[in-house]
Amino acid sequence: MVSSTPGSDTTDLENAGLRGRVRTLVDNETFQRIIIGVIILNAVVLGAETAVPAGLAHELAVFDNVLLGVFVVELALRLVAYGPRFFLDPWNVFDTVIVAIALVPATGPLSVLRALRILRVLRLVNSVPSMRRVVDGLIAAMPGMGSVAALLVLMMYVAVVISTNLYGTIAPEYFGDLGTSAFTLFQTMTGEAWPDIAREVMAEDPSAWIFFVVFILVMTFAVLNLFLAVVVSGMESVETLAEHEEESDAEMMAILVSLREELAVIRDELAATRAELRDGSGPR
Repeated sequence: MVSSTPGSDTTDLENAGLRGRVRTLVDNETFQRIIIGVIILNAVVLGAETAVPAGLAHELAVFDNVLLGVFVVELALRLVAYGPRFFLDPWNVFDTVIVAIALVPATGPLSVLRALRILRVLRLVNSVPSMRRVVDGLIAAMPGMGSVAALLVLMMYVAVVISTNLYGTIAPEYFGDLGTSAFTLFQTMTGEAWPDIAREVMAEDPSAWIFFVVFILVMTFAVLNLFLAVVVSGMESVETLAEHEEESDAEMMAILVSLREELAVIRDELAATRAELRDGSGPR
């Protein structure tokens, strides 16, 4: 049997204690609020760099590098706090990638990465629980949104083919081919200037209003609203799961408090029993 040396045991205990202290720091609400403030301040600085005079550009760049250093220190602390489990959370990986992009020298062919520094603002999604729940709801709605998107594409294709056959010769600038018809119908679906298009077609075919009205009713008021229904359903599922987790945490806390009280009673009873035995066995 291989036994660990006292020195290694002491080192493990020290590492565990350090990790616990760092985890307490990064999980502290005040620390998290400071990081949120730094993220917002960094967004303001990145926006100001696009409008300030050239004389202040260097000072803002230095300040931006200081804020980036804060992000690097924060990620290092979280990595120390959670160890390898840090990378099991997709949000932690997301934060790491965003900060890593900012660390890449934005010169030469990589100068396009300079514009991507604003992605650091997206760290608010991970830092603000309400934003994180919204994104989790969108992710939960993805399977349903895929089905609705497939239905939307199918209905759109049918409408494109019909409109090209019916109005391709009447208004070739709007329905001359499949690509042009698809763009026109997408514009109609968004509600942008579709009455002008419809009136121009109706000047040659008075019954064209039937196609446009049916298309708008089906695509805009029916299919697109399905997206909202799916997203709302995903949000409700996430909220329900969060409520269940809060209830479970509350029940677990109540159980722990009850166990602590019972242990305190047992400890008092044991102390009283020991005192009685000591008094009974003592000299008389």
